[in-house]
Amino acid sequence: MTAKKILWLLLLVVTVSTGVVSCSSDDNGNGGITPPEIDETLNRQTTGSSARDLLSDEKYSRIVLEILYVQGYEPNAASVENLKDFLGERMHKPDGIDVEMTAIESPGDTVYSVERVAEIERELRANYNYEDEIAVFVFFADQKSDQDEGNKVVLGAAYWNTSFVIYESTIQDIAARTGTPSRTVLESTVMQHEFGHLLGLVNFGTDLTSDHQDEDHGHHCDVEDCLMYYLAESGGDLSNVISGGSIPELDPLCIADLQANGGK
Repeated sequence: MTAKKILWLLLLVVTVSTGVVSCSSDDNGNGGITPPEIDETLNRQTTGSSARDLLSDEKYSRIVLEILYVQGYEPNAASVENLKDFLGERMHKPDGIDVEMTAIESPGDTVYSVERVAEIERELRANYNYEDEIAVFVFFADQKSDQDEGNKVVLGAAYWNTSFVIYESTIQDIAARTGTPSRTVLESTVMQHEFGHLLGLVNFGTDLTSDHQDEDHGHHCDVEDCLMYYLAESGGDLSNVISGGSIPELDPLCIADLQANGGK
């Protein structure tokens, strides 16, 4: 895959949370049993700050992926399986990788800012870190990003340490065009790329073991064929977003970084 053929634009937005702690009451009407106290702020930290927790089993031995999608914008089952396979290759989670999917009606927005997605998460997210389980939240949006401009589009954004959004409406629009990669390939690429940022790539919570950061494009890899490579172009033909119709893989330099931070 050549650099000039890559045209996905993955906007990384880091948001600092001012979330609150959800506390339990002394008497919940259930025989006096006090439900566990969940600290929601653990899942509202800066992107990449939970990289080692995600990669290793030192603190969490299990992960749950909570996928919230607007009706009609559910990810393909194959895309979800591809993400699970990707994570299984890189993370130590001996107690498993579970997926919970929930459909909602459209919130009614015409575009989505990352701040708006964070509001939706605050209202609807069900899973948070607890005991030996770490939780990741993914929202599949029914409208485009507010950062889209002309042919420059945003397909995904990681915004907290365990959260990212997929602009599924835009992905479906691109996949419907003649000669473009399949929807599954596009979804898989964007989901795995954004999860790569949660894992601290590149130099974003997971330290570099070699010099391969493309500093001109933020926390991305300078190896052209890598999943974490970033090339932003204004305009051009979207027919070759991903060369050969295959999902890009992490290059050995990114893999070495993950392994040095507790991953496989």
